[in-house]
Amino acid sequence: MTDLKAVNQKLQRLRAGGRPRVLDLFSGCGGLSLGFKAAGFEIAGAVEFDADAARSHGTNFHSGDERHCKARDITTTSPADLAVAFGLGEVSAAFDVLVGGPPCQAFARVGRSKLREVAEHPEAFRHDPRARLYIEYLNYVEACAPLAVVIENVPDMLNHGGHNIAEEIVDILARKGYVARYTLLNAAFYGVPQMRERMILIAIRSEVVVDDVAFPEPSHWIDLPSGYTGSRAVALKLTLAPEGASSGYKPSPVARDDLPRAVTTEQAIGDLPVILAREMLASGELRRGSRKLDVAIPYAGHNRQNDYVRKMRNWIGYEGTASIRDQVIRYLPRDYRIFAGLKPGDQYPEASQYARKLFDQELTRLEELDKRPVDGSQEWKELKARFVPPYDDAKFPNKWRKMEASTPARTLLAHLGKDGYSHIHYDSGQARPISVREAARLQSFPDGFRFAGTMNPAFRQIGNAVPPLLAKAVAESLLRQLRSEDDFEEMPLFASGARP
Repeated sequence: MTDLKAVNQKLQRLRAGGRPRVLDLFSGCGGLSLGFKAAGFEIAGAVEFDADAARSHGTNFHSGDERHCKARDITTTSPADLAVAFGLGEVSAAFDVLVGGPPCQAFARVGRSKLREVAEHPEAFRHDPRARLYIEYLNYVEACAPLAVVIENVPDMLNHGGHNIAEEIVDILARKGYVARYTLLNAAFYGVPQMRERMILIAIRSEVVVDDVAFPEPSHWIDLPSGYTGSRAVALKLTLAPEGASSGYKPSPVARDDLPRAVTTEQAIGDLPVILAREMLASGELRRGSRKLDVAIPYAGHNRQNDYVRKMRNWIGYEGTASIRDQVIRYLPRDYRIFAGLKPGDQYPEASQYARKLFDQELTRLEELDKRPVDGSQEWKELKARFVPPYDDAKFPNKWRKMEASTPARTLLAHLGKDGYSHIHYDSGQARPISVREAARLQSFPDGFRFAGTMNPAFRQIGNAVPPLLAKAVAESLLRQLRSEDDFEEMPLFASGARP
């Protein structure tokens, strides 16, 4: 089946009411997939290298079908073999939309001329580690002949090693018959309780759109902190430079200040069961060791619901139950008492100062008991290590941060699984980092979405994901462009009777 024939048949099918079929490359646990599914797309398959993330995706989108739970390396999995593995037949007819985002390291220092050569002669650079994943992504576009491609990545993709990688991708996709545009979208403007800035690139076949691509209009408003606007300016430096000659960049839609205010951290997680870390530590209930995600904790007594909470509890196909799972946290016995003394917005310098204050108080207490160790002795050093973190204030100023209840959370990162200090719970009574489920809520994963593995892999999956509500907004905008406005019908997000 030729590309043009495949494209025309897919377009006819969609405009006759068929659901667009999505292949999610570099899918992770499925943030993009969930948003596209909620918008009315069918998730036909995914490719993901990480075993836990692949199992999460297969569990949530294919009822645990082992074919879909299997981890796959895109460099050794051809498009044709993937279609056969999923029982989808001819690969050029199997998928209507490709979504995902190759890791940006794959593009580093690969100039536009090389990208063109890769696209036209992929074997020439097959062994170049800088281009390998890009080659495979292009292979899938070539083989699947999708009507549309959606790529998500970090804003630095627009200024990565002196290259505007998004512009280079636009150039290649234009040669393949697509109209492509990219922009920066912040998740907080789309109902996500997190200020997460992302590059979104949408490419649509020229048979569908002639000269432009649209991005979703914001549903919420927030005055972003200066750090976010500054980072955006750095990311756009090449794009907006007079000599940049950017043809693919499109300014992000502007949020009106009469829109509903962005969802706050407290609105997002305030209903979840309380975890009193210091009390649990003292009682022995909280101990070192692997944290499984199979303990059900009732919501009872913490039933403060709002529109956002109802979305998370009543998302069709991913409804919550009377109890919540994965409400687990990291074991950090030295630091819970420090967390309790921090104010919202405090970072590592304040944490270090407060820890030294606690240490001085302990020295005073021991002195009154005539048990104070000699300053600088091994005993003194060991005692200090139980109170004061070892990091340099100047080198790690942003390592810790206590969240503010009244604003969306700062960007969640995958390394939550390694420390969790970047998102300390705003409630000093709980004095702890956020839990797995709280991280999921801040990313807009519904309560019925399951994460494979234990705590650390779950944190990594969540931190790496695209927020599903942002993905849903992108998907709805794309669906309007694939179908005429008359054919577009917004999919319900909530079960009958559960709409907020």
